[in-house]
Amino acid sequence: MKENTTKDFFQGAMLLTLAGLVSKMLSAGYRIPLQNITGDIGFYIYQQVYPFLGITMILALYGFPSAISKMVAEKNAQSNNRVSSAFFYRILLVIFLFSSFLAAGLFLLAPFIAQLMGDEELTLSLQIAAFVFLFIPFVSNYRGFFQGFHYMQPTAFSQIVDQLIRVSVIIGLSIYVIKTGNSLYQIGVGGSVASLLGALGATVFLYFSFKQSSLLRHNNVPMISWREAFRGILVFGIVMTINHMLLLLFQLVDAFTLVAGLEQHGYQLQQAKMWKGIFDRGQPLIQLGVVLGSSLALALLPTINSQQFKNQYQLFINYIQGTWKFSLYISSAAASGLITIFPYANQLLFTSTVGTTTLQILAITIVFAGLSITTASILQGLGYMYRTALFVLVGVFVKLLLNLWLVPLFGTTGGAMATAGSALFVLLCNVGQLNFILRGKVIQIPWIRFIVSLTGLVAVVASINQFIFPLLHVQSRWGYCFYVVVTIMIGASVYFLLLIKLRTFTKEELEFLPFQKVIKYIAGG
Repeated sequence: MKENTTKDFFQGAMLLTLAGLVSKMLSAGYRIPLQNITGDIGFYIYQQVYPFLGITMILALYGFPSAISKMVAEKNAQSNNRVSSAFFYRILLVIFLFSSFLAAGLFLLAPFIAQLMGDEELTLSLQIAAFVFLFIPFVSNYRGFFQGFHYMQPTAFSQIVDQLIRVSVIIGLSIYVIKTGNSLYQIGVGGSVASLLGALGATVFLYFSFKQSSLLRHNNVPMISWREAFRGILVFGIVMTINHMLLLLFQLVDAFTLVAGLEQHGYQLQQAKMWKGIFDRGQPLIQLGVVLGSSLALALLPTINSQQFKNQYQLFINYIQGTWKFSLYISSAAASGLITIFPYANQLLFTSTVGTTTLQILAITIVFAGLSITTASILQGLGYMYRTALFVLVGVFVKLLLNLWLVPLFGTTGGAMATAGSALFVLLCNVGQLNFILRGKVIQIPWIRFIVSLTGLVAVVASINQFIFPLLHVQSRWGYCFYVVVTIMIGASVYFLLLIKLRTFTKEELEFLPFQKVIKYIAGG
């Protein structure tokens, strides 16, 4: 029975991870057609509001559900896998009070926040975004209870429901705004409305799923004090939220400082908004790269915990090395490939090559952020979630200082340097903390063989760009699509082949990879 429960838990955890990946891919991917529809100014407007919408999503998806599921699991052990309805409603009320405070604060302060951003026309979009906070108690409470009972499917499917509604509505409303000639600031309003409807859809889905379950005992014994509820839910939930918001908080800093910095650099206000929109083209691409680079860490996280550290030290070290190595190889390939192919990818995705150099520098963030999230995941598995959250907050402060210094000097290029530098700072903090805990340098990479493999990837893609592309006379977007996809596939294949042939993996690590017959043939050939 215990074996089946454990199996169900890991299957559910994997489903939740896969749903999270799909959700993140949707969240990043839809912003590319959104920019195509609305242009750089319209995209700037949406990206100014997006960090606030993203905070609600992470609170409702990661922060509070993690805290609630932890508390539910503890109470389950004391009450034969049934908790009281009074316990459910007490937690709901605690989160509702906190969320209402955030909603009221954002609504009332929206004019001041818009003024700080240098664009008072954003006020209405921010005020509507405030109402999304009111859905956090319901969505997070249902998700947390389901996860506390190791029932992951409703949480996983609710993520997809939320994102599908959100993406469909924002794309549809953006098309409507452009076709009817309404103000571009209606796109910010549309983004907030789309998030409202997505949260409503997730709430309705979770409500009916919860109604069909029998997870609660209907009695008035709360099983938890108000103090325990506030401390356990809010403190732990906010800490977990911060741990998932590295890139989002960087975007929040940009929302407040980039336009003003660009004006100091010499642009007029309208030009500064346009360049902020161009800068934000890189955000979905970075998010996609970081998802790829850190997804393995999220998948392996259930196997990395403090108990293993005590009882199976060598196995634990092997997990860390393998996880970090896979993350490095994937994120480095994503960043290097994107940097090399970017002039053509920029033309394909955004129909212009404007801002290519800035976006190439921004792409370096994929490596630092991907590895930072991977290392933080390991540290959180060891119980250091408060320390990793502190590193994120300090990193955001570093980003703020760098923006204030570099953007007036170098424009959007300075903003890109600030983002990459801040992500590197957080990575160094996490790696230093991990080395301190494990009393030595644990992360061992065959650096020379890895660099040779990465150089092979860059050399092949650069050679195709230099010698093949001029012969193709590509004119259409479909032509660029074909060229970029085929070039990426060729580069990735060469990189993978070099990694295997140069033995950058151990035999144990190779067993985790798919296509074992092909891998054994390459490795033994």
